[in-house]
Amino acid sequence: MAVSEGATKGSAALARKAGQMASSWSGAKSRMKSGYAAYGFGPTRTANFNAAIDNATYKAPDPAKWARNWSTKMAE
Repeated sequence: MAVSEGATKGSAALARKAGQMASSWSGAKSRMKSGYAAYGFGPTRTANFNAAIDNATYKAPDPAKWARNWSTKMAE
């Protein structure tokens, strides 16, 4: 398989998984917050982190950008 074919195949797989990735990220928010709280930071820092996680929005990766970067790396 040529690098360009691999890039096409990989970017298509990434595009197909976009919905699942967004759902998984949303489902991980509670684990992010509990993991952060386990470090023992104080209530202010923990509250700020929790607020940031609650207000964060998932940004899906760009399959075309992924393909460009992957092809470049494979050519090194």
